[in-house]
Amino acid sequence: MAKIELVDIAHSYVPGEWAIQDINLTWEDGISSALLGPSGCGKTTLLKIISGLLVPTQGTVLLDGKDVTMLSPQERNIAQVFQFPVVYETLNVFDNLAFPLRNRGRDESYIKQRVNEVAGILELDHVLKKNAQRLGAAEKQRISLGRGIVRESTTAVLFDEPLTVIDPHMKWHLRRKLKEIQQSLELTMIYVTHDQHEALTFAEQVTVMNVGEALQTGAPGELHHSPEAPFVGYFIGSPGMNLFDAQLQGDQVVAGEVQIDVPSDVRDQLEGKQLKVGVRPEFAQLHTSSTPDGLVGTVSAMRMTGNSLIADVNTEQLAFKVRLPETSQIKKGDEVWAVFPPENTVVYANERAVHFDKKGVAA
Repeated sequence: MAKIELVDIAHSYVPGEWAIQDINLTWEDGISSALLGPSGCGKTTLLKIISGLLVPTQGTVLLDGKDVTMLSPQERNIAQVFQFPVVYETLNVFDNLAFPLRNRGRDESYIKQRVNEVAGILELDHVLKKNAQRLGAAEKQRISLGRGIVRESTTAVLFDEPLTVIDPHMKWHLRRKLKEIQQSLELTMIYVTHDQHEALTFAEQVTVMNVGEALQTGAPGELHHSPEAPFVGYFIGSPGMNLFDAQLQGDQVVAGEVQIDVPSDVRDQLEGKQLKVGVRPEFAQLHTSSTPDGLVGTVSAMRMTGNSLIADVNTEQLAFKVRLPETSQIKKGDEVWAVFPPENTVVYANERAVHFDKKGVAA
């Protein structure tokens, strides 16, 4: 196991174009982490730099404080599990799991003991004698994982979209198994995915990426409740955060009918910057009678999602979504008053959250 640090990492495949830049991240020893973001945002590039498959254009990779930037994957003792299972199909499951140990000259008695132990953890003990090519994708992916953890010297296990080819039911089972393994063996695991559900249910720490930048790192609850960038608010959550373009008008940030008072020191920070206001659908409130500071609007659509309702609301200048309990009596066509609680309304300046005590959010 190891603590992994990336210091001032940047990488360019084409001169003048950065695939990732200004990456400074730390993964503590023994925790489960995820890199979350859309396709092409730089997640896999970052994973390859951590594993040693790619040398960064700039910056330093540290394992337990040691500079390993120029070391190979073998020298780092990092295992990587890819999107598509990588197995030796002409070998049986036992020999697949034993391969990394035999490659390092371990004696057969130790190999048998260790392979049986790992096979038990991964629920592969009943297929050890089966040829790998006769197995399904989920079992093959477990073999790939097993080859990664069979070496007790493995410092970290990296997953690059490992459940893409797995059917939905087996995805849930395999994700739960990965979590159990991580906790029982206290492995450092980094899981790359574009699926927020996978990331938020697997990882203790999630880093959200977009267009080559690491926008925010935190626990799943922190990313949901306190998104530090508009993209984080929009990408995490279903539906994502409501975001409105805003302007600074005197001592107020104004987005449509929304007016947020700002103190003078904060106003100075906002001058000349691109502003947005954000509020999550679950934090917005809807009332069917006139409410102080309420935004008057009409429900244009209603739909059920899970155990709640999503209302599309239109005011004179804004359109947004509000999550309601499934027992709500509000229906399409109703006149409503929407309230954005100050503590859950975020002001962004140049794509970063600005923190200050909001006295009120008024219409």
